[in-house]
Amino acid sequence: MHLRAPDRLLRVDLSTESVDRVSVPDEWRRRYVGGKGLGARYLYEELDADTDPLGPNNVLLFMLGPVSGLLPGESRYAAITKSPLTGGFLDSYAGGTFPAVLAGALRDASGILVTGQASQPVRLVVADGDVAIEPAETWGSDTVATDEHFSDAAVACVGPAGENQVAYATISSDGGDHHAGRGGAGAVMGAKRLKAVVARGDPPSGLEELRERYAERYRESDTGKWLQASGTAETVDFANETGVLPTRGWQDGQFEGADDIGIAAVRELAREREYPDDDPGGYRVETDAGESVPRGATAMTLGAGLGIDDFDAVAELGATCDRLGIDLISAGNTVAWAVRASEANLIDRSVAFGNPDDARSLLRGIAARETTLGDVLAEGVDAAAERFGGDDLVPTVKAMELPAYDPRGAESMALAYATSDRGACHRRAIPIEREIFEDWSPERAARAVATEQDQRSILWSLIVDDFVGDVFEDLGAEWLDAVGLDTDGDLRTIGERIWTLTRLFNVREGVSRADDELPPALRTPLESGPNDGQSVAEDRFDAMLDAYYAERGWGADGRPARETIDRLGLDEAVDDETPLAEHPMEPN
Repeated sequence: MHLRAPDRLLRVDLSTESVDRVSVPDEWRRRYVGGKGLGARYLYEELDADTDPLGPNNVLLFMLGPVSGLLPGESRYAAITKSPLTGGFLDSYAGGTFPAVLAGALRDASGILVTGQASQPVRLVVADGDVAIEPAETWGSDTVATDEHFSDAAVACVGPAGENQVAYATISSDGGDHHAGRGGAGAVMGAKRLKAVVARGDPPSGLEELRERYAERYRESDTGKWLQASGTAETVDFANETGVLPTRGWQDGQFEGADDIGIAAVRELAREREYPDDDPGGYRVETDAGESVPRGATAMTLGAGLGIDDFDAVAELGATCDRLGIDLISAGNTVAWAVRASEANLIDRSVAFGNPDDARSLLRGIAARETTLGDVLAEGVDAAAERFGGDDLVPTVKAMELPAYDPRGAESMALAYATSDRGACHRRAIPIEREIFEDWSPERAARAVATEQDQRSILWSLIVDDFVGDVFEDLGAEWLDAVGLDTDGDLRTIGERIWTLTRLFNVREGVSRADDELPPALRTPLESGPNDGQSVAEDRFDAMLDAYYAERGWGADGRPARETIDRLGLDEAVDDETPLAEHPMEPN
């Protein structure tokens, strides 16, 4: 069977209610592949600097890769836009049933580019390679009810948080089981009055032998065996044992109740796995709030982060976030900030760690934005600290709240957070998994972080399941060859090109070295655990950041240098509004 990579894009203008099918430039496909890369190229091309993320001129892309629906593991799509939380580049990914059905529904198109703003709530219905704009009668419903409304289709939708433009609202699918979570793509969708994307179609088929070969390789890999045995719920135990589990608003690195919310508790309460044994995914549990699939981030952020050791309560808080359509990492950190601010008498509300009722009330208040506190918290920790004080309580990078791992136990993780293109993210690079057992120089840390970021950039352009991607030793070259997509340069260089392009986008928005900062909270020593008394030293961090800029070919101000742009073939993309460095930093 001959397969060909998609070479079209559907453009939807909600203001004019127009839909156009356009060809993707062949040069862009060769240079940026699909997914993250192609989406970043369109975003950079379409937007002017200082575009309002919640205005009609912002662009929201639902992007697939050239082999979406064919790869082993969980199919994924990328939501790409300018973030209302950070004001910079945003790519957020979600799996489940929606991406593969969307790939079938789009046929020869690799994604949907949405601009404008509807005059009333609408949904997009995708089928037979086309898009229809229809009224959205489910506006006002949560994510579960919206998903259930379309029993014959796969759905990506926003909940109340997205409708109310919470800065970290998600795009949800599979009844809240999966989310394009971080950075507020759901708020952009809500601002456009777009309630849902509804896809109808059969997932693509083909390349079965190649798929099975990679699936077998994955099942036999350490990552595959770990996921089948434990899944992400086990990361709670790993982080706690190594003293990097953020606890009670980043005050401690270990949680005395970790055993009650970790992998043992999940296994005891789970009634089944999320998927069949060959690709098990998470664990399904039943709570008073309904069925949910708690991930490691749920227990870390809503459990340890809030001092709650009751597994049912943690799962219910996760289900609350899922139904509201709100990123649980940002939401949990924002609630933790509120507790610490309450303890410091910065806000006029009494809330406490270890109290799930307090947390649930705050989460609902954030999604509704009906009170002064809820409205401020809906903009994130940085906005709350600017309003009330307390900017040293809970760490953020580029206004995005930090996820699971505390860098005070592994300093290279501070560099990974600081240099992430979308704000604090633990998926772009996870050096903590190795550095915590080794002694790294600043140069070694910089090289490791940059290498992982480049690799993730190309794998997220295909778009490969995060875990399955660990066995793609050639970064997907065999798959691209199978669908006849010739690339311009080796795939590692393409990954570097994509990463540098997202940096150009952020630099055009005003991002500089000052934004690749060490959050004040990480300069405060931990209060307990194996890393008791440790903080991230500023001179050590600065040395790592210098080494990173040198590794990247960027200037001392964090801007890519002209010769780096030329080397990566980005001269055709960069515009006159994007400042560049005269010279790259020299390695030490």
